Amino acid sequence: MIDKLKMQTSGKTGGNIEYIAERFPNCVTESIGSDGKPTRVVDFDLLRQELSGVLVEGTDERYTFGWTDKKQSILLANSPISKTLRPYKAESVDFDTTQNLYIEGDNLDVLKLLQETYMGKVKMIYIDPPYNTGNDFVYEDDFAISAADYLERSGANDDEGNRLFQNNDSNGRFHTDWLNMIYPRLRLAKDLLTDDGVIFISIDDNEVHNLRKVCDEIYGSKNFVAELIWKSKSGGANDSKYFAIDHEYIFCYAKNIDFVEIAQDPEATVTTQYNNSDDKGTYSLDRLDKQSIRYSPSLDYEIKGLDGTVYKPRHKDPNHPNATWRWGKETVREKYSELVFKDGNIYTKNYKKDGAIARSLLLEDRFGRTRTGKTDIYSLFENDLFSNPKPYKLIRYILLIATKPNDLVFDFFSGSASTAHAVMQLNAEDGGNRRFIMVQLPEETPENSEAKKAGYATICDIGKERIRRAGRAISAKFGG
Repeated sequence: MIDKLKMQTSGKTGGNIEYIAERFPNCVTESIGSDGKPTRVVDFDLLRQELSGVLVEGTDERYTFGWTDKKQSILLANSPISKTLRPYKAESVDFDTTQNLYIEGDNLDVLKLLQETYMGKVKMIYIDPPYNTGNDFVYEDDFAISAADYLERSGANDDEGNRLFQNNDSNGRFHTDWLNMIYPRLRLAKDLLTDDGVIFISIDDNEVHNLRKVCDEIYGSKNFVAELIWKSKSGGANDSKYFAIDHEYIFCYAKNIDFVEIAQDPEATVTTQYNNSDDKGTYSLDRLDKQSIRYSPSLDYEIKGLDGTVYKPRHKDPNHPNATWRWGKETVREKYSELVFKDGNIYTKNYKKDGAIARSLLLEDRFGRTRTGKTDIYSLFENDLFSNPKPYKLIRYILLIATKPNDLVFDFFSGSASTAHAVMQLNAEDGGNRRFIMVQLPEETPENSEAKKAGYATICDIGKERIRRAGRAISAKFGG
């Protein structure tokens, strides 16, 4: 049937780009096509870097997210190391039976060492990395350069050698140092996630814009799940000149958005009135039509009721339509028997569930505040040993909606071990067997600090002791 054959083959370029995007999302960017419109293209310089064991040179004009030393960050993430992990039984609790790990060391090295054993096995990652408040980073990787070298390489001097940027907090290096630190670690972390795995990252205003770009590049913008807003302070907050900043952000990205599941929040306050019932359960009625800012003609069509009545979305102004159905024509055909025609409107059934859909605004006290994070520490140690720890209640909530009872949880900026505390707490509450891997650099506690006075020489000393004390407290409360 030659008349049914297509006389032109479809190009494979789009499929090839999609193939590369699945494996190297950072290597697919935008360029202007011959028709003057943006189109997806492969950044071959970055792709060459991904496939090379040495630094690759090359530049071009295109939409991209870059900074000094970015290629070296990629090289660092891909380069092998010759190190090993050694067990330390003396500090362990139930060493032979525990399924949890606490690892002291540079998390970049540890992330590489864990690749072979834990690749594709971690369901959820939560990290609270340095917020780039202007202080020096403890994490100094091989590509660190002097300020003078940076200025020369980034072109931050004029032709006569005069420095162009005077404000250290706003020049490129201020952000470059942070990007060089976070980029290779997030790249390596992605490979540890299961296909349905997710990563949650806490951040504040200093780097929230750069973190979003980094995650879009590493995980792919299509795998962005949500940006949560956590109310971190409940009062005071007089540390800002113009506004009292009392919130932080938590980004959530999926390994693959097609597989990710975020559960209902079982502890949410539900205000919906479920006044109807059938053999499936109790339900409320939701209008099928809605006011839409982005009007779509394809969702503005007629639906015929059981008695022949014709329904259309109700526009506030017939001359300026702004209402549509929530369902397309195909969905209406498939679920027509589920529709409720009542009082001149069409409704869908919203069945009662255990809890409610998770919200992006974490404002209630049940999510904890920075001060409650400090209270968590004080209740275990009767001392103020750690600055601004995350409350375990916040991380417990994330575990509640993003993990199942037997999942593996990973935190490679462990700090005071709030994540480990949260895992043990939730396991005790729901009978789960979630396991954790904590990683922390053995950074020395400040001189004359309460931690140093109490005998805790490093942050790791605090984190390990917290796990032991929290474990005993939880066991005493729940038994076992």
